[in-house]
Amino acid sequence: MPKSSKKKKDKAADFSKAKLKLGKGKQAASNVIDTSFKARSINLPTQSIASHKNADVPSTKRRLTFDDLLAHLKHYSPGTRKDAILGLRELLEGHNELVESSLTPLLNALVRLIGDEDAGVRKNLLSFFSWLFPRVDVEHILPHSSMLLLFTTSAQTHIFPEIRIDAVRFLDVFLEYIPQLVISGWREDGKGSGSRVLEGYLGILNAGTRFGETDGPLKATSTASVVLTPASKLVVLRSLSTFLIHALAPTGDFQKSCRELFDPSNPTQAWYLKNAFSSEEAYHTFERLLQPSFQAGSKGHPVQVWEAEVDEGDDFIIPAVPWSKPCWTLDELMNGIECSAVEAEGHDSPETPVLSFVAHIAQTLHSTLLATFLDCAPTVFSLGSTPSEAETQLVVTVVRIIHTLYEPILQSSLAKQNDVDNLSSLIGYMTPYFPSTGGTDGKFDRACEEFNLIFCELTSLLLNAPDNSFSKHQKRRSRNPNPSHKHSQRDSVLSSQTCRVSDYVIRRLRGQSDSPSQIGHVLGASAYVSLLPTIWALINKPLPRDTTTNEVLCTVIDHALKLSSKSPCKRLTIEFVARLILLSSTPQYHGNMRVGRDVAEDQKFESWLIHLPQVLWEIGSSNLLSTETVLRVLLRILQRRSKLVHDETIASLGSRLAPFFSVNHSVRGHLAGPYRNLPAQSPIRRLALDLGMDVGGLLAAVNLAVEGTGQENYWNHLTMA
Repeated sequence: MPKSSKKKKDKAADFSKAKLKLGKGKQAASNVIDTSFKARSINLPTQSIASHKNADVPSTKRRLTFDDLLAHLKHYSPGTRKDAILGLRELLEGHNELVESSLTPLLNALVRLIGDEDAGVRKNLLSFFSWLFPRVDVEHILPHSSMLLLFTTSAQTHIFPEIRIDAVRFLDVFLEYIPQLVISGWREDGKGSGSRVLEGYLGILNAGTRFGETDGPLKATSTASVVLTPASKLVVLRSLSTFLIHALAPTGDFQKSCRELFDPSNPTQAWYLKNAFSSEEAYHTFERLLQPSFQAGSKGHPVQVWEAEVDEGDDFIIPAVPWSKPCWTLDELMNGIECSAVEAEGHDSPETPVLSFVAHIAQTLHSTLLATFLDCAPTVFSLGSTPSEAETQLVVTVVRIIHTLYEPILQSSLAKQNDVDNLSSLIGYMTPYFPSTGGTDGKFDRACEEFNLIFCELTSLLLNAPDNSFSKHQKRRSRNPNPSHKHSQRDSVLSSQTCRVSDYVIRRLRGQSDSPSQIGHVLGASAYVSLLPTIWALINKPLPRDTTTNEVLCTVIDHALKLSSKSPCKRLTIEFVARLILLSSTPQYHGNMRVGRDVAEDQKFESWLIHLPQVLWEIGSSNLLSTETVLRVLLRILQRRSKLVHDETIASLGSRLAPFFSVNHSVRGHLAGPYRNLPAQSPIRRLALDLGMDVGGLLAAVNLAVEGTGQENYWNHLTMA
């Protein structure tokens, strides 16, 4: 019963109404929800709609100013940093005046992102530098170069391999626009930026060395065991090749031998003939024989008109343009004085430490280059395979580095036998793949052609190596009638390589293909310039006992005869063949090639000499450099009374040169020749008059050509002399 009464009380409590007491409020229910709230104000003045920004301050589409973007470069989010770099480019493209005025804070903020751990940030920064550097003068970048290279070389040694590879890509940009700043101090032991850059290259390649030591064992500078992919290794080796080309270009006189500096449109310099002369001075004297006049290759400079009598009051004003170049610094002048003092005392040449250091680098990279070549060459040159672009370019880049390193070494009289042996070893591994034949892909064809040309040049370096590269023991052994087996085997290998190169050169000059399935093509001007050292080495080598005619020499002359007068190669062939003729009349020349040693060779030389007036007629005034080259070649050969110049040759030249000045037409009478089309005040006109001879009607033709012109007094002076 108690239970039922309790239940009744509980039910009654649910419906009972609480009595309110006076002065007290209504009590809240126990399950009521509190809906009250409290608000706090946040003050953001920069984002207030009531504030107005200065419209004169340049900003991006997102209303970010230059200072805002610099602040975003330090943001923790990679996306914000990438957007900041893109915003800087947008801002500077729209406001070019900010580039130079804000360059210092801009570079100070950007250099810290060179080693950024986000790949997208580094990629955007690399693109930004490629866009920025062409728009800024080098003198404005110069004060910031040390900072740029400091962060870049630091990134070269980063713990992450991808950051190291991207650091090399940044160096590619710097080498394109500020190469002299990158290579500065590259031979100093850690003192210059160039030395740190070079150490970074070798650290990535795991080559390892201590620079400043030219002798002794190599000491590793990197313990990294990361194996680079072919694409990454290509980035490093290609950048290293560019670095070495820039580093070796300004040193010594061998800068002109670099293939990248050859321009077929300019007068060539036969640096490969230097070792054939008794002294360097004799070589330079010989080169000046065919040097074109100053006015022939320039425009806008005043020309002194020839007069029969000298005016003592003439000032002979020299144009100021050739001298308006950057002045030498005090350090450069002091270094020049020190070098002169060293040479005067009879000590080693200033090139000695440079070449010793280059030889040490070549020895350091020997195993790395060889391993890379052997990894890629079988795949690239195997028949029926489709090699990747990275592997193909790796092979070309490796042989390019080998050529860049060994060319200055073996051109110098300071070359050692060890350098010759190292190069011979590398060529031995390349020989099975020479000559390489291309396919249907144009890029692969160009890569194969470059490989073939560099192989020929490397072989010519061995053939043209100076005699002092061999030790006394080697020379004594070479004079021994019973040489050792090792020495004779080395000569046999070099002879086999030379034969393969000779066959390749002959086929290229004749326009034949390397494979029966391919169509031959004409040799280009750049390829011809690259083959000249090889051609000279093959021409100058001693002939076998039973042979009197050099097949390569005859092919070179035939190629020079068959070329069209307006071919880009024509002037190059004229300069080269003319040098071969003039060498025999130079007392200081001590090479093997001589004019007059074989009747067949002399006949080809004479045929080539007689065809030059026809070339002169066809060129006329369309190419003044080629016209001057032909005239100067004819003049030098006649002045030096070469063995090829006979009475019949002179008579033939006179009759063939006459139409160049004037032509006697059967109907129209006397017509002016191409001589009249030459510039009136050009020294080429007087150079042509120097060829005037009383042979084959040439004298009468010249008289008609100069009548009433400014050169008439000069011609009268010549005829009266």
